[in-house]
Parts: sequence; C-alpha cells; structure tokens
Amino acid sequence: MKQDKNSTKKKHKVSILTAFKTIIWPRRSMVFLGLLLIVISKVASFVAPLSLKIFMDEIIPNKDIDRLKILVAVVIFAILVQAVTSFLLTKILSVQAQYLIAELRAQVQQKILGLPIRFFDNTKSGALVSRIMTDVEGVRNLIGTGLVQLVGGTITAVVSLVLLLQISVSMTLFTLIPLAIFAVIALKAFKVIRPIFRARGKINAEVTGRLTETLGGIRVIKGFNAAPQEAKVFEKGVHELFVNVKKSLTATAFMTSSATFLLGLATTGILGIGGYKIMIDELSLGEFLSFTFLLGLMVAPIVQMSNIGSQLTEALAGLDRTEELMNETAEEEDPNRHISIEQLQGAISFEKVSFAYEEDKDVLHEISFNAAAGETIALVGSSGSGKSTIAGLVATFINPDSGRILLDGQELSSITLESYRKHLGVVLQDEFLFEGTIRENILYARPQASEKELQAAVEGAYVNEFTDRFEAGLDTVIGERGVKLSGGQRQRIAIARAILANPSILILDEATSNLDTESEALIQKSLGTLTQGRTTFVIAHRLSTIRKAHQILVVEGGRIAEQGTHEELIASQGRYFELFTYQAKI
Repeated sequence: MKQDKNSTKKKHKVSILTAFKTIIWPRRSMVFLGLLLIVISKVASFVAPLSLKIFMDEIIPNKDIDRLKILVAVVIFAILVQAVTSFLLTKILSVQAQYLIAELRAQVQQKILGLPIRFFDNTKSGALVSRIMTDVEGVRNLIGTGLVQLVGGTITAVVSLVLLLQISVSMTLFTLIPLAIFAVIALKAFKVIRPIFRARGKINAEVTGRLTETLGGIRVIKGFNAAPQEAKVFEKGVHELFVNVKKSLTATAFMTSSATFLLGLATTGILGIGGYKIMIDELSLGEFLSFTFLLGLMVAPIVQMSNIGSQLTEALAGLDRTEELMNETAEEEDPNRHISIEQLQGAISFEKVSFAYEEDKDVLHEISFNAAAGETIALVGSSGSGKSTIAGLVATFINPDSGRILLDGQELSSITLESYRKHLGVVLQDEFLFEGTIRENILYARPQASEKELQAAVEGAYVNEFTDRFEAGLDTVIGERGVKLSGGQRQRIAIARAILANPSILILDEATSNLDTESEALIQKSLGTLTQGRTTFVIAHRLSTIRKAHQILVVEGGRIAEQGTHEELIASQGRYFELFTYQAKI
C-alpha cells in the first residue's frame, strides 16, 4: 500500500515511432493529404529552375518568342500551384493540429482530475496548468506543417540531388562534403537540445505554479508587505528559464552558423568550379544557372530541417512530460474497486485502521469504531491529532494502509468511487467557491435541480438571509473563490450546496468555524435538518455545536482516547471534560 509514497517513476522518453503510432497514424488520411499537397508544391517548385536551361540555352539564343510565352505561362501556373497548396496545407494541417492540441488538453485535464488526492498534495496547481496548456502545444509540429515539411524537404533534397548529378557529378559531390559535416553537427546538437527542452518544461511549470500562488494569495502578500520577496522569487525563476532558453539558443545558433559557413564554402566552390567548366565548354550558362537554383532547392530544406528538427525535439520533450502524467495511476483504475452501489443505508465501521502520509510516520494507529446508519459522529481533539485524516478516509480521498473500512458490511475499498461519491456530501472549513454567481455555486452539486429544490436549499442554509439584501439576489457575482463575501456567507453557500446534493453520508469539517455568533445560530438550525437521517461526521473545535451527536470520538495522537455521548464524556471527567470546561471559560 505504501508504494505510491516513495516510488520514483521512470522518466518516459517518447520516440518518433511512438509519436507516429499514437498521434500521426490515427490521423493518417489528413497527414497523407498534406504529404500529397507538399509533393505537388515541391514538383511545382522545380519548374522555375529547370526552365532556366531552356530559357538561357534555347529561347534567348534563338529569339523564340512563342516558346517564351509558353514558358512564362508554365512558370506562372507553377507559382499559382505553390500558392494554392501552401494555403491548403495551412488550412488542413494547421487547423487539424490545433484541434489535436485541444483534444489532448481535454484528455490530460480529465486524467489529472481522476488522480488521487495525494498527487495534488505533492504538485502545485499552477504547475499542472502549465503541463495541461503548454506541454501539448508542440504536437502541432508533429501533425501540422512541421513534420510534413520535414518529409517534403527530404523529397525535395533527394530529387534535387538526382537532377544535380545529371548536370555535374563533380560539382554535386563537392557540395555533399560540407552538407555531410553539417548533418553530423545537427544530429549531435539535437541530442543536446532535447534534455534542455525537457528541463524548460519543468522550469516553466514551476514558475507558472509560483505565479499562480502569488496571484491567489495577493491579500496575504499585501498584508505582510511581501511583494519585494515574491518579486525576487519570481525573478529567480524567470532567470532560470532565461538560462535554459539561452542554452537552446546557443545550440541552435551553432547549427545555424555552421550551416552558413559550410554552405557558404560550398557556394563559393561551385562558383569557381562552375565558372571554370563554363570557360572550357564543359557546362553551358543555362546548366550552371539551373544547377545553382537546384542547389538552393536542395540546401534550403536541409537548413530548414535544423529548425524543424528543433521544433520536433521540443514537441517530443513536451510529450515526454505529458506521457508521464498519462501513465499515472488514476483512482478508478484500482482493480479492487469493482462493486457499484445504487442505494446505501450509511453504516460505516472502522476496523483497526492505520494510515501514514510518510513512511513509518503513522498518523492513525489501529482506529476502530462503528457508526450506525443515520448517526452523527463528532470528532474532537487537538490540532494534528488525526481528525481530518479520519474524515478523508470516509470521503475516500485517501486509503488506509492497514485495517478495513466497511460500508453497510462491504469493504469500502471494493466499491467504485463514482457510485460511492454520488451519496457523499462534503462541507470543508475553507470551502471552495467558484467564480460566478451564488446560484451557480449552489447548483454545482446538482446542475439539473429544479428552482423549488434550489430555494429549499437556500432557505435551509439561510442563504436568503443575506442574498435578499443584494440587488441581483442569487445571481450576484461573488468573484474568484467568493472574495466578495464574508466567511460566514461563503460557508452558508457551501452548506446550501450540500443540502441540494441530498447525500446519504455527510462530512462537516469544522463547517461552523468561519461563522460569527449570529450566523452560527442560523447554521446550527440548518445543520439539524441537513444531518437528519444521514450518517454524518462532524469535525468541530467549538464543542458546544456537537452536544447532540450520537457519538463523540476524542482523537489524540492518532488514537481514540475517549468515546461516548456528551453526557457520558462529561461524567467521566477525562480529556473531553477538560476541553469542554476550558472552552466554557473562554
């Protein structure tokens, strides 16, 4: 059970073959259409250089105007074909690439939402945002014009090479020497660049994560005048990003400068060799010009391949990180969870349950208790005693390391999470509200609920007590995380959401901690209605709020120190009596 705590996942490295099988091949019809278009475009691109020989060696010397007109028309048509195919390539492949990016983002986000709570406890939300939005963007270079240009460039280079050999074998072989040297340099550079791009994704995720935290905690930052130190932290992150980008730019610049130097040598050599061959009548002027243009057609895609290669390397590095996420084990992938439940009574039993967040540091030690269906179980104790951990186990946010949790006699670990959580309601101490209206936040539990059901929940949680004073009522926009509302108002909205969900099992994690005395009195009334007939686990620091609980569990040091009703625990004058007496004095 403890494997997931300290396990180190093997880093995945996505190969071109893997990317081809999973991304390109399923969209082969689009890709092959793109290849066909680029072949047509490349064939059209040969018309101009090949026509130069005819133009210089036949049409001009013979002053053949009729053939000149035909030649001009053919070249114009070839240029038109290139323009049309270029437009269609962008229209078809680039749009398809963006669709794939959107599809992958949705898949990654869905995968992340299915991961266990422990994963989120160890990962910044901002970092996950970066991985969802940024890491998959490189895919456009696989399905988009990048890969097609790579294939098309290869075709162009090969055809150009054949035509160049037909014109002059010696001049062609001379140009291949610097091109071969450049190819070796480029291959070695790509091996260096891929880890750099992979590290960039990680750094970018960390910087984005910190920035997200900073913006979310702006009130704390301003309250402690901590803007300068946050600025330093962010500055350090972006500097690391800059250093990473500088490394990749250095490698890319080295390739570019190598290409410029080597191809410059080749061009100069061709100028000398070609000029000499023309002088000794081994080469016509038209053939020399054709050779020069064909050489450009061969060299251009090779140089372009260095840029495309960088893009593909970046894409594969992003897919490496995406693959890591997609290979994480989701909650529902547990093979032991195979029982789906439609109805439940709500009886929950803990049998010698132990749990640890870290190896050999148990938070709970063989906890055992029984909660009958419809009972209210109160969990009290000092901070860090294990109360929230017990609630987390009931909510299936975490799983026990040993022992069993039974739901109506069945092991909770064998019940599918989807079917169980349909019957579960949770109200947390720091309840999360989404940006939007009060109505939208309450309906979040059951979007299809009727207006009558909504109003019943609003009245049950006394939300109308403050929304009636708002001009827009339930349609009041509350801002990100409900910043425009007081703590008590946010808590009442959260309770209304739980009432509307109509759960069989309810968890209240210090649900009244943010309430003033007046709000608490109102909420206690609504909680009385909410908990009726439901198995309820209440974590409360204010012991006055749990006097009517069927059972009170006093948790200390991960163990149940005392157990009983309010009256029984007061009579025993143990730990609960101490806590209650202390709060009464306050």
